[in-house]
Amino acid sequence: MFDELRPHLVELRKRLGISAGSLIVMFFVMFFFHEPILNWMVEPLNTALLEVGKKSVHAADGMITTSQVGGAFFVALKVSFFAAIVGALPIILSQIWAFVAPGLYANEKKMVIPFILGGTTMFLVGVLFAYYIVTPFGFDFLITFGSFKFTPLINIEDYVGFFTKIMFGFGVAFELPVFAYFLALLGMVDNRQMAAFFKYAIVIIFIVAALLTPPDVLTQLLMAGPLIILYGISILIVKMVNPAPPLEDEEDEDEDESEAAPVVIEKKSE
Repeated sequence: MFDELRPHLVELRKRLGISAGSLIVMFFVMFFFHEPILNWMVEPLNTALLEVGKKSVHAADGMITTSQVGGAFFVALKVSFFAAIVGALPIILSQIWAFVAPGLYANEKKMVIPFILGGTTMFLVGVLFAYYIVTPFGFDFLITFGSFKFTPLINIEDYVGFFTKIMFGFGVAFELPVFAYFLALLGMVDNRQMAAFFKYAIVIIFIVAALLTPPDVLTQLLMAGPLIILYGISILIVKMVNPAPPLEDEEDEDEDESEAAPVVIEKKSE
């Protein structure tokens, strides 16, 4: 059994090595640009702090702080790593496809470009949706709530970790239609299976939204709502790619209708 798995393990190690290498190279590239990337990441927080300034006498004291020696350096590492994953995503997706490609048919192997472009695009769409739609509402609510009593001093280390968790959560979640399409293309799932799993998917979606978003209902709904819509879109995509075969009852009805012969009444000649 191990001899049968050995070639697959060797191939997996090769693909993981290429993915890790691309990630390391991209990390050093992004480290030189970590300041503008960090400014982009902190912009929603600064906007929320400015909003506090309009509502609270403590506005002048609201600021972003660090509580660690060398905190700025570790923040730069986190920011660079986050940007490196996004930058290396096309290569990582290509290595995932290369790993499963030997088990595909020739026409299926040609889908590598749509898989890479679709996966990268949907991940970026999820990140931008979280950045421009979700975080403004979430941060504004969380930071301004109670600001008339307390001075908001935001730890940059905690914020960067919190921010990247939300961005990755939305980025991965928006990959659902892409993976559903290719799973259907491989015949691993059909629309009836996904429709039957829909009620369980709703529960899972709300649990994931609660784990990945700030603890307020509005932000959780802003994540759960699009995910439910994406799941519905995925069902339609799967139906077009790999529709479920008709049920036995439907087949029996079709056979009965086809076998039913028309009744012809002949008039007797007088």
